[in-house]
Amino acid sequence: MTGLIAFLIIGLLAVIVVQIGKVSDLAAKIRGEEEVAQQSNDRTAVWLVGFMVIFLILGTGSMYYFKDVMLGYGPHSSASEHGSLIDGLFHSTLVVTFIVFFITHILLFWYSYKYRSREGNKAQFISHNNTIELVWTVIPAIVLTFLVVKGLVAWNNIMPDLGPEDEYLEIEATGYQFAWELRHPGYDGKLGTKDFRLINPGSNSLGIDWSDDKSIDDIIIQNEIVLPVDTTVRVRITSKDVLHNFYLPHFRVKMDAIPGLPTYFIFKPTTTTEEYRQKLRDYPEWNEPYDESDPDLGPRWKNFNYELACAELCGKGHYSMRRILKIVSREEYNDWLAGQESTYMTTVRGKDSDPRKGQLLDIEIKERAKELKSDFQNALSSESKDDKTILLKHVFYNTGSAALSDLSKYELDNLTGILKANPTVKVELAGHTDSQGDESSNLELSKNRAQNVMNYVLDKGLDASRLIYTGYGETLPIGDNGTDAGREQNRRTELRIVSQ
Repeated sequence: MTGLIAFLIIGLLAVIVVQIGKVSDLAAKIRGEEEVAQQSNDRTAVWLVGFMVIFLILGTGSMYYFKDVMLGYGPHSSASEHGSLIDGLFHSTLVVTFIVFFITHILLFWYSYKYRSREGNKAQFISHNNTIELVWTVIPAIVLTFLVVKGLVAWNNIMPDLGPEDEYLEIEATGYQFAWELRHPGYDGKLGTKDFRLINPGSNSLGIDWSDDKSIDDIIIQNEIVLPVDTTVRVRITSKDVLHNFYLPHFRVKMDAIPGLPTYFIFKPTTTTEEYRQKLRDYPEWNEPYDESDPDLGPRWKNFNYELACAELCGKGHYSMRRILKIVSREEYNDWLAGQESTYMTTVRGKDSDPRKGQLLDIEIKERAKELKSDFQNALSSESKDDKTILLKHVFYNTGSAALSDLSKYELDNLTGILKANPTVKVELAGHTDSQGDESSNLELSKNRAQNVMNYVLDKGLDASRLIYTGYGETLPIGDNGTDAGREQNRRTELRIVSQ
């Protein structure tokens, strides 16, 4: 019914327009063409002036009405250190262009009224005027010079690269249709090198060189990006396929991701996500429900997040490249980082593609030292005799032999250091085997292994009176000897605190 009524109204308007045209033709015949033309010119000139007034009022009013949703105005001040320069540059440009816009439109419509066709008026032809040409050349040149110089100052302050002596956090963003692969440098703050020849779509889509020490703690970010406030961040940007664009609107940074041509930008966030939300809270429109159908979500300000967007139309799935960026305090950032796992350790370590297979990493050595120290302290503080035994988890022997493997030295060096730091502690070193083979041979093997551990520690300068060794063979299993996993558990070396 609504469509029918609208159709009838449009039809009625068309009839009215046609009838007005017929009336105008009839009036022209009665009063004469020249008189009608003069009235039409006067009427059009007046309407143009009226349109100018309404247009400028509405245009200016709309600017004021929408200011709180524009970047740089209302609640949307910049959240980065350099952002005020960008906002200032856009504000200056807006002021200049608004003044020119206002003046030119007033002149345009006023001239349409003033120089409308009237009897006796004659057009004036001016072929050349030095004053006019000087004015419209010099004034724009001065204004444009001011804007360009201000832009260059802002560019030079925003885009200088950082040197090795500068402190900053570098992350990497690699765009593809239709997502980002984001790499974080981990605790060392340095990104490992990449080589396109190492790219493997299934296991190493970025071509990261795992033989580079800087790559070991790199993290491929799966969810939201977390960065610390008041920290200089350098973003390294690349693309796998087509042109993308890395855009953080609230931080006033935007850079193309170009296949084969790495780009970058630098910014320093100054406002955490929570602080920005509190600013939005002061505006009525941000206190409206975020989702009418789900009141539990609360108001809009509470659901605000900084975002990473691709500002290049890179295909149908372009919208799906949106990612959440969270700016937090240094303490919150450290907690987040502690909960992340390096990509190398979780997906590469120990596999055939691992260039360090069979080697111990510095990070692993440190973790093992920390673990052994913790186990030793727990045993010292325990009052139960059953808790005085510590499993030396990383002491290994060559197969069927009492000879220590090369990787065992790290655990034994850590043990030596702990014993030297606790000079009153006396310990027993005990060897154990699985049930494979002859019982007496296993007993002898376990004794020899325990003795070799003791000899290694004694060679490091420890007092022999503090150590004893013994072998228990297969008599004290802790796992099922009927399974490979159980037998592996039973082949072990233990340390028991005898006195402290």
